[in-house]
Amino acid sequence: MKVVKDLSWCYEKWRSGQDVVFADCRFDLHDPDKGIERYRKGHIPSAVYFDLEKDLSSEVKETGGRHPLPRMEDFVETLQQAGISSDTTVIAYDDNHAFASRFVWLLTFLGHENVYLLNGGIKAWKEAGYPVDQDMTPRNKTTFKANVHKEFVADQDDVRERLNHENVAIVDSRSYERYAGIHEPIDAKAGHIPGALNYFWMDLFDERGFWKEPEQLKEHFYQLNSYDEIIVYCGSGVTAAPNVISLWEAGFQHVRLYVGSFSDWISNPENKIDTCN
Repeated sequence: MKVVKDLSWCYEKWRSGQDVVFADCRFDLHDPDKGIERYRKGHIPSAVYFDLEKDLSSEVKETGGRHPLPRMEDFVETLQQAGISSDTTVIAYDDNHAFASRFVWLLTFLGHENVYLLNGGIKAWKEAGYPVDQDMTPRNKTTFKANVHKEFVADQDDVRERLNHENVAIVDSRSYERYAGIHEPIDAKAGHIPGALNYFWMDLFDERGFWKEPEQLKEHFYQLNSYDEIIVYCGSGVTAAPNVISLWEAGFQHVRLYVGSFSDWISNPENKIDTCN
């Protein structure tokens, strides 16, 4: 499954005037209003804004993590209001690839085949001299039919059942400091799910902020080739999404996102946590 597209491909799709919608997914976890503010100041013409916490997540509960999946009927309605039908080509972007990856994963989870990521994000678009504007004219409502792929998701029970399975890899997408339990700036407990392998999501990009080539990603993940299934998590199911995307790009087939991630895992006092101290 290949979803990362280069700038020229995305620009030609935009210029063609065909049934294409750009999804602006910029967000700031420390300042939730920053994303929409940046969108209002300038975005790819006709792009629709999707907010991580309002559109791509549902309300936080005692379990389920900090960014639970949105209710599917609500998200489908959001897509329809954005002018996205079952046949629309959708191209997502942001300014760090994390939130756009969450969006792309969500649409893929719903069975939408024509959804892609703009490599380099809004920065690459602007640096190429391509147009941006501030127009926010609503799009015409469409019909979107979901075909949910439940096999793309793992929950806490799935992870518990697969602990220590020799054919299942559990991948932690957070920084080594958080994985090791050295520094935990967000969650109430520090460390990682027992047996998890650490693949920091920021290592997927080059110094310019572009996704690494598929061959580089294959080399990056080569130790995972011996596993039949890969479950990916982070703190709350957001920055794990780029790892899922990259595993797809590298040719891995059976990849699942643990949406609740570490913030869900630690909500159960019976779950064990490992550190590297």
